[in-house]
Amino acid sequence: MSTQEISQLCNQVREASFGLHKYLRHGHLEKVYENGLKHRLDKLGIKAAQQHPLTVYDEDDYLLGNFYADLLVENEFIIELKACRTSTDDHVAQLLGYLRSANKHVGLLINFGSPKLQIKRYLLD
Repeated sequence: MSTQEISQLCNQVREASFGLHKYLRHGHLEKVYENGLKHRLDKLGIKAAQQHPLTVYDEDDYLLGNFYADLLVENEFIIELKACRTSTDDHVAQLLGYLRSANKHVGLLINFGSPKLQIKRYLLD
C-alpha cells in the first residue's frame, strides 16, 4: 500500500473517531471506544482486526512474548486507543514499541478520554 493510501486511511480513521467521540463523548471505558471504532470502520468497508496478536522476538529470534494491538487496520498500521484524561509519554512509547515489534511504520494514538478528542500519528523510520 502506498504512503498516500495509508494517509487516506488514517484520515478516514480520524473522521470515524471524531464522529464516535461526538456521539459518545468522553467517560466510557476504552473497550467501548474500541468496539465503536471497529464498528464504524466496518461500516466504511475498512478492515480492522481487534486485539490482533503480535509477537516480540529477540535479535536471535527467541520468542519474548506477545502483545495485542487494539486495532490493526488493513494490516498496514496500528491504532492504540486510550480513555484517559491525557496521553502520556508512556502511551507514545507503548505505540512505538508495538510498531517496532510488528515491523509497521505508521501508528495512531487516539485518546477518547478527554473532552477534546486527541489523535496523533506516529511514523517509525
